Amino acid sequence: MVSMTALFSDEDVAAAVDAPLTVAAMRDALLAAYEGRLIAPPRTSAPLGGGRMVLTAGHLSGEWYGFRSYDTFGHPESGQLVVLHDARTGAVRAIAVGEELGSRRTGGLGGVAVDALARPDAATLGVVGSGRQAWTQVWAAAAVRPLREVTVHSRSAARREAFAARVRAELGVPARAVGSAAEAVRRRDVVVLATTSTTPVVDAADLAPGTHVNTVGFKQVHRHEFGPDLLAAAEVLVTDSPAQAAAYDPPMLTAVEPHAGRLRDLGAVLAGAVPGRTGADQISVFCSTGLAGTEVFLLDRLARVGVPR
Repeated sequence: MVSMTALFSDEDVAAAVDAPLTVAAMRDALLAAYEGRLIAPPRTSAPLGGGRMVLTAGHLSGEWYGFRSYDTFGHPESGQLVVLHDARTGAVRAIAVGEELGSRRTGGLGGVAVDALARPDAATLGVVGSGRQAWTQVWAAAAVRPLREVTVHSRSAARREAFAARVRAELGVPARAVGSAAEAVRRRDVVVLATTSTTPVVDAADLAPGTHVNTVGFKQVHRHEFGPDLLAAAEVLVTDSPAQAAAYDPPMLTAVEPHAGRLRDLGAVLAGAVPGRTGADQISVFCSTGLAGTEVFLLDRLARVGVPR
């Protein structure tokens, strides 16, 4: 008997993939990668003339394999594709079309980082950026810490006001838009940087002792949403994919002296193999690179639970 391939849209993902499910799946994926069960090489790409087609792939040993593909043009009609194969038969078990699965997966990775590295009593969050990636970071953080307030800044006053309203409406967390990035991050327990900026959007001097920072945007030597001052202030530097971090060309800021060799594996922190935060006043930074295979990992969980009808 031939099984049917499940097809999921953005609407299906939104209906079935909540923050606790996503964070739990990403925690399992990070541990699987650290233990060698999830094979997750750095992403690859093909030039398209003014843009790139990007491919990531993953294999959970003995269970499934799959890939994600997307382009870098940013067209409104551009689609992302995630495909899940059964490792025993090769059959395509599920396909997800759209951006929602990838966005939630990135947010879930950030949620794991907050849970593992932010202070246990962290309750305030400041976010710079008001797009899809900024939203899923806050969405996931709210699932691992009882947030008391969110402050948000982005270049567009209308977008940051709409973002704050969405936090209030969907997460039930008090939120307000503010006029500068510095105001958004001051005296915050958790800070999220999720911008398209190629120059630093915050000064490390504006961060309080004990802050945990998730960085989602550019982080290479020639374009970066944060500067070397943040790395110098951080006592704990962590990434979700050391292999991807090492594969950037030009390299990541963390690969340049005096910070080379400081980047820890979040999976190793989760496994207790290396330390994470060891003091309440330490600044910790999670450099999100996008562990390959995690979108497929999340699609596998979605295929198991299905979509409520």
